[in-house]
Amino acid sequence: MINIKNLSFYYKKKSPLFNDFSLELESGRIVGLLGKNGAGKSTLLNLIAGLIQPKQGVINVNGFSPFDRNPNYLADIYMVPEEFSFPPISISCYVKAFSPLYPQFDQQKLNDIFDEFELQAPSYLNKLSHGQRKKFLIAFALSTNCKMLVFDEPTNGLDIPSKSQFRKILVSSVTDEQLVIISTHQVKDIDTVIDKVVVIDNGSIIYQENIDEITQKLYFDLVPSLIGIENLLYHEQCPMGQKIIVSASVGNESSIDLELLFNAIINKSI
Repeated sequence: MINIKNLSFYYKKKSPLFNDFSLELESGRIVGLLGKNGAGKSTLLNLIAGLIQPKQGVINVNGFSPFDRNPNYLADIYMVPEEFSFPPISISCYVKAFSPLYPQFDQQKLNDIFDEFELQAPSYLNKLSHGQRKKFLIAFALSTNCKMLVFDEPTNGLDIPSKSQFRKILVSSVTDEQLVIISTHQVKDIDTVIDKVVVIDNGSIIYQENIDEITQKLYFDLVPSLIGIENLLYHEQCPMGQKIIVSASVGNESSIDLELLFNAIINKSI
């Protein structure tokens, strides 16, 4: 689905953000793209979406070069950016105008997601709250049924119930023919929906692993103290004691604490 080879990119008068960067991702995945501020997550998404052009290297997405802006490519990718604006039109008007651009658009799916998110079609987009506009964009994106869905900070602006709805809707809406990439700082919002983690730092991939492989290698726990803990890889103090990552033993699996894992990776403990 995505094949990036020897990518180089920099903004004018700034040092290179990516240099000889390579990445492969296949369909049927929900990928969590993680990294510190300035690591290049949003830039990478914009490169994949064809919004900016690489300086060197090759980006191939589903057989297309994104920046060529081929209509067939654009009809099968949808990106929900972190920042966005809407014209003063109703939701129904927006859907009527833009849904024909996506051949696989499913109106019934959109109606169902609207019900989950408690959105009303007659509402004017520019009068909705930021969180309601974000929910509309998420609903529209999922209803396009594009093979490539890209979300940049999708849970920013959502309240706690809406974040839960987002996770439920995402998992139930995505098929094995689709690839979903989610870039976020709110890692706790996606730790139960992603099945692959990619961490970038200083223009390189420093960690890339499937969730099932992580659970086989690492064990996450909360303990009152570190006394007697063996095979300790990383720990953080919290009000209830210590959050820890240790080497997993055979047949001993745990739920992943994605925030703890990310901190361990950034601190080069894993």
